[in-house]
Amino acid sequence: MARRCELTGKGVLTGNNVSHAKNRSRRRFLPNIQTVTLLSDSLKRGFRLSVSVHAIRSVEHNGGLDTFLMKSRDEALSIKARRIKKGIKKALDEKQVSA
Repeated sequence: MARRCELTGKGVLTGNNVSHAKNRSRRRFLPNIQTVTLLSDSLKRGFRLSVSVHAIRSVEHNGGLDTFLMKSRDEALSIKARRIKKGIKKALDEKQVSA
C-alpha cells in the first residue's frame, strides 16, 4: 500500500533519529493515512479513498467532498480523485443546463 494521500498528495518524509549523544540514524515519518468513505452530494454516492487525517479535516472544513475537489489542483490529486472530480463537474454542468 502506497503511503500517499489521494486528496492532498501528502507522503512519507525522511529525517534523523538524534540521540542525546547526537548520534544520527535515518528514520521515516509516515503520514496518518486512513481508508474512509467520503460522500459526494452531486453524484449521490460514496467513494472509498485512502486519505490523511489532515485531508479529512480539510474536506469537512470546505463543506464536503464536492467543494474540496473543485477547489483543489489536479496535480495534487490521485488518478481516482481526478476521475471523481471529472464526474462531479459533469453532474454540475448537467444540473446548470437543466435549470
